[in-house]
Amino acid sequence: MNRHVSPPSALSLRLPRADRTLEPFRLSQPKGFPDKATGAFSRVAYAAAHVVADPLADVDPWLGIAVDWERTLAFREHLWDLGLGVAEAMDTAQRGMGVDWPTSLELIKRSVAAGKARGGVIASGAGTDHLAPEEARSIDDVIRAYEHQIEAIEAAGGRIILMASRALARVARSPDDYAKVYGRILSQLREPTIIHWLGDMFDPQLAGYWGSADLDRAMDTAVAIINDNAAKVDGVKVSLLDKDKEIAMRRRLAKGVRMYTGDDFNYAELIAGDAQGHSHALLGIFDAIAPAASAALAALAAGDRAAFDAILAPTVPLSRQIFRAPTRFYKTGVVFMAYLNGHQDHFVMIGGQESARSTLHLADIFRLADAAGLLRDPALAAARMRAVLAARGIEA
Repeated sequence: MNRHVSPPSALSLRLPRADRTLEPFRLSQPKGFPDKATGAFSRVAYAAAHVVADPLADVDPWLGIAVDWERTLAFREHLWDLGLGVAEAMDTAQRGMGVDWPTSLELIKRSVAAGKARGGVIASGAGTDHLAPEEARSIDDVIRAYEHQIEAIEAAGGRIILMASRALARVARSPDDYAKVYGRILSQLREPTIIHWLGDMFDPQLAGYWGSADLDRAMDTAVAIINDNAAKVDGVKVSLLDKDKEIAMRRRLAKGVRMYTGDDFNYAELIAGDAQGHSHALLGIFDAIAPAASAALAALAAGDRAAFDAILAPTVPLSRQIFRAPTRFYKTGVVFMAYLNGHQDHFVMIGGQESARSTLHLADIFRLADAAGLLRDPALAAARMRAVLAARGIEA
């Protein structure tokens, strides 16, 4: 447990506001969440993990990819220590926004090996991103692309998360095309998979997925495909940022098929559940709030709903800020949190994505992270916030 107490002089800085003034801000002390899980959880919980860029590599950030493998794997060990599973090579890892399939496969191989050595739970994203959507001519092309990635991941000993396909969204002409693709792919998997329905707020190229822009009709198709192949489906991760749609879908799933919430706006109440059921978790925000998520899940498993709510409630405003529209740029906030908390020594991202959010946006993340008790060393966080502001011309 973090017991560090920073000297008072290190706990104050000035943060920018929308009126272009600088506001004096004094940090709070962290809540001291445990560094390791204190018991088993009553929910299955994955954190979609980010990658740490190598800031010293001689690559053009918009064109090249350089990963700091040591820090990237160390962060996954941090998640495993907290009792969370790792959802590898997902959109949080900048899949499709700077990280390509060859790099993803290398990431998966390294992470699967590390997970086996440590006893950590891991599942990895298989998609079709090595096939440019404009080069896909038919759903058979999409099937072959899925098969290529699945074969590679299973050969590495990995378990599959079946990601949504930009190529399929482009070439499919009806819900039947989705049923054909998913039916073929699911029948071949070695282990039950998690199907990922990623909304177009996360990836505009996935608009109209499952064959309709109408979410209710799209859900009808997704539920039919999942329930028809229930023996091959561990669960479905829904990332629509609409809790009512998720709950409605959860209640329609075949027995034994889990709902994994991907709702980074409403995860606390969806995980807690209601009289008719609950969601498990596969969340990008769990990367940024992992210690709080672990402590809250332990409290829920112990039957202490009040403690669960008290821990997670302050994290929700932070998550809503990080995932604010344009939602696809949320990775910047996730990596920013890792930088503030000392999990990496720089705020550099693959593809130059550290520039994807405004200075005001980052300042609000800082305020909300402090309010949630998530800045584990306030002096370090303040010093790093000052460095970010200085790089953007602000003397804090």
